[in-house]
Amino acid sequence: MPETSDHRLSPVLGSVIFLIAAPGMVAGVIPWWISGWHWLPAWLSLEPLRWLGLPLLVIGGLLLIETFMRFAIDGRGTPAPVYPTAELVVSGSYRYVRNPMYLSVAALLLYAALVWLAVHLFVLGYEEPTLRRTYGAQYAAYCAHVRRWLPRLSPWRGGRD
Repeated sequence: MPETSDHRLSPVLGSVIFLIAAPGMVAGVIPWWISGWHWLPAWLSLEPLRWLGLPLLVIGGLLLIETFMRFAIDGRGTPAPVYPTAELVVSGSYRYVRNPMYLSVAALLLYAALVWLAVHLFVLGYEEPTLRRTYGAQYAAYCAHVRRWLPRLSPWRGGRD
């Protein structure tokens, strides 16, 4: 019996709802809540660095939408465990990798890792040497008590630790 649009509407609607509820929260609402989506100055005032992540965001977003469409249309279900597909999805991006949804989210994490690496290298190569030269023993004592990236459980009180 051929499928009608009514049989596909429910998986499509379920996939859209899950897309908004899961990745939409992780990649949209939570970052917005944390940052307010403020457009900040480019790191080191180098405008081209701002655009390095754009291809990863676009590719990751398109891949995520494509995978959700595959689940709804080809698999007749959703990625949500409560409404799984009726058919195994092995088309589209699933012909190349078994977990393209996670890979699309990882593209965002890759961008974050690259930004962190650039910041880390700047801190090591310029910021910390400058602070050592400028503040000497005072900065050395600070470094001895406060870690570079992992927060302390209690605040350092400048020698009253």
